[in-house]
Amino acid sequence: MENLLAGARSWVKEHAGGQALHLLKAEEWLRRINPEASEAMLLAALTHDMERAFPGPDSPKQDLSRGADDPLYLQAHSERSARIVGDFLREQQAPADLIEEVMALIRVHELGGWPEADWVQAADSLSFLEVNVQPFLHMMSNTQTGWTPEAVRAKFSWMYSRIRLPEARHWATPLYQQALERLQQQEDLLRHKGKAGIEASGEI
Repeated sequence: MENLLAGARSWVKEHAGGQALHLLKAEEWLRRINPEASEAMLLAALTHDMERAFPGPDSPKQDLSRGADDPLYLQAHSERSARIVGDFLREQQAPADLIEEVMALIRVHELGGWPEADWVQAADSLSFLEVNVQPFLHMMSNTQTGWTPEAVRAKFSWMYSRIRLPEARHWATPLYQQALERLQQQEDLLRHKGKAGIEASGEI
């Protein structure tokens, strides 16, 4: 089991770029909240977003007009990640039944749906709330991204509220509260900068 996981970690570190920390942390969180997690669950947590590491013409694009939890994007993102991870595991000569289980878990990593899937989903959310808050706050500062304060708040709330497992919610609650506090601080900062800019331009 550890050989395959070690190979997957190396793959993630080599290709995932800025997403690697989130994926590595997702595996760490899964081990923390469920020490009995299976190899398939650990592999799914570790690789669930790997489609973003291999952009191509079929890469899904999020439409924020459908909300921070755009269902069409989430489905396409999950399916593409499952295909890419499945191909990687076949190259590693992983057992066919293990590959199918990992792919099934990745396909539902945004929504969960059965016990193993809910653990993977929770690990994803916990990792997001630990390490992905700042990148979203940074995107909020760039109006061209479309990530308004309202959209970022909705994203944070979605990542927290989708957690079904009480054990994971216990760990996630303080992280979520901290994320909202940082969001408010960033909003206040942007508002202050905007007001200062208007005053400097003499428009008020």
